Amino acid sequence: MTLKTPGVGSQYSDAMVDAGGKPLDGSKNYKLHYPPNVPAEDFWSVVVYDNQTRSLLQTDQQYPSVSSQRGVKANPDGSYDIYFGPKAPQDKESNWIQTVPGKGFSVILRFYRPMQSWFDQSWRPGDIEPIK
Repeated sequence: MTLKTPGVGSQYSDAMVDAGGKPLDGSKNYKLHYPPNVPAEDFWSVVVYDNQTRSLLQTDQQYPSVSSQRGVKANPDGSYDIYFGPKAPQDKESNWIQTVPGKGFSVILRFYRPMQSWFDQSWRPGDIEPIK
């Protein structure tokens, strides 16, 4: 995680608050936008963790994550929208991670064989935005 060589190893980034600085709340709905050209030569994933146990969030989903290896769908421009909340937005199930009302959560973004645009920050994920 400390190696800063493009195309080697992995890099992680985490989020515990939304774009407004409020802790992520499992009873609310959120969206994270990835611009086109996600900087991972192998694959990338977004994983949700339980704030109390620091383990993967236990939900009805097999994995509390989305991954470029498991059918996440790109937007027409090559960007991705990732959704978090107790229920999937209609027609967005493949890009949704289930959360649990009453539980706080954190998000870890993972990039395997990260590219130069990750290190020089010319590619940056969006903030986690609340959805009303």
